[in-house]
Amino acid sequence: MSAIVPSQVKNKIKREEIHARRKQEKNRLKMEMRLKRQKEEAQSPEKKAACILNRPHFSQFDETIVDPNNSEVCEDIESDEFSAYFREGVAPKILITTSKRPSKVAYEFTSELVDVFPNSQFMKRNSKYSIKRIIEACLDRDFTDVMIINEDRKIPNAVTLVHLPEGPTAYFKLTSIKLSREVDGHGRSSCHKPELILNNFNTRLGHTVGRWFQALFPHVPEFQGRQNKEKAELQEIGPRFTLKLKWLQKGVFDKYEEYEWIFKKQAEGASFYD
Repeated sequence: MSAIVPSQVKNKIKREEIHARRKQEKNRLKMEMRLKRQKEEAQSPEKKAACILNRPHFSQFDETIVDPNNSEVCEDIESDEFSAYFREGVAPKILITTSKRPSKVAYEFTSELVDVFPNSQFMKRNSKYSIKRIIEACLDRDFTDVMIINEDRKIPNAVTLVHLPEGPTAYFKLTSIKLSREVDGHGRSSCHKPELILNNFNTRLGHTVGRWFQALFPHVPEFQGRQNKEKAELQEIGPRFTLKLKWLQKGVFDKYEEYEWIFKKQAEGASFYD
């Protein structure tokens, strides 16, 4: 590895070249060590067992993780706010709208969300309409959910999701938005029903959020073509974005209602450093 320190090189292009070479060499050495270790562990099972025992465990035991087969959990699921969707087959009907005076980016994002969620409708937000008034109108029209895209400085930054008619209400931080046109090699949306992959929704909170996400899509699995031997590839359609739950509240968007869960900043890094 070169002994030259990149920060001491004044030429920017040369400095970047030296840094790239150092990084490439470092990755090469790391890969060689990993392959050597894997070879040694394959030849000696005792060494592999010792490595596993000596490996540090940073994650803390989470007491909120539940067994899906637990009788108490099953009873709660049978009587929660989303049971009608699973038991009675109630079809989801979603209203998607924005905050007041939305930007062009918000309109583009909501337009693509309408393609993501089957049986969803977009309503242009009138500045006179409060969220309470929108919810009341949706209740009269048999909507099951209301999704509001919030903005800050003309950038969509949050999603407020309300389940009707009795709640709950959730607030998600919205980041890393990539519209379909920004996704390389993206496909076009079709009339096929989406299939959800929900992994690691193992806690009480995870069960609630996971069942809510399921209730946003039609409960109509499409098995046709799965037994075919023809090979297929996945193609991303978009949009791409990240949701991070900030709080979950009982009821339908009421600041006086009880909060089931609120994100705490200090708990975010505790599992790694404690």
